[in-house]
Amino acid sequence: MTTRTRTRSVETPAGEARITWYPAAGGARLVLALGHGAGGGIEARDLQALAAALPGRGTTVALVEQPWRVAGRKVAAAPKVLDEGWRGLWPALAEPGLPVVAGGRSAGARVACRTGSALGAAGVLALAFPLHPPGRPERSRAAELTGAGLPVLVVQGGRDPFGRPEEFPAAGPPAYELLEVPGGDHGFAVPKKGAPTQEEALEAVVGGVADWLDRLAPDAAAAAT
Repeated sequence: MTTRTRTRSVETPAGEARITWYPAAGGARLVLALGHGAGGGIEARDLQALAAALPGRGTTVALVEQPWRVAGRKVAAAPKVLDEGWRGLWPALAEPGLPVVAGGRSAGARVACRTGSALGAAGVLALAFPLHPPGRPERSRAAELTGAGLPVLVVQGGRDPFGRPEEFPAAGPPAYELLEVPGGDHGFAVPKKGAPTQEEALEAVVGGVADWLDRLAPDAAAAAT
């Protein structure tokens, strides 16, 4: 089944952002808002896989393009500006009146962690969370993750140079969960030879996120009433 999409531009203090909506079929229980990373846009394989699959399971997916990307710039804005843009477009994400799960990949995951609690998000989905710059584990960003103050699911490639699963700290309250993509790099690409295949890796990402949302949904719905 092909999901019908619609795109909306939103003015924010950081400039014009863009939201591409993938509405849930037959009525939604949640909105999952996903921002992109610093090195690419919403065409990332994991974002597209989630947008294709989750509307069939009751979740409307909103893929968010930050103002710097909409403006055609090649270098991402500073973290403060990214947060400003995300906060500015949040009312549009909440407009359907459903619980909103904040999320994103890489830099987008950091934005969701930093802003989710204050914005009233139901949870945070952190895809390929950049725990530290490659080769610089001493420059940890773990405090953003552990300080999110919300239920968090981290989906991390097993060979991600920005932080392998075993490098992540012990979870504190409220506990975050970590789903490993075996053999996955920062973009969840896996070696061409061996297991899992690329298709299987993406199926694991989609299945793990869908299961987490299934568990999160009752709490999110209660919080919204």
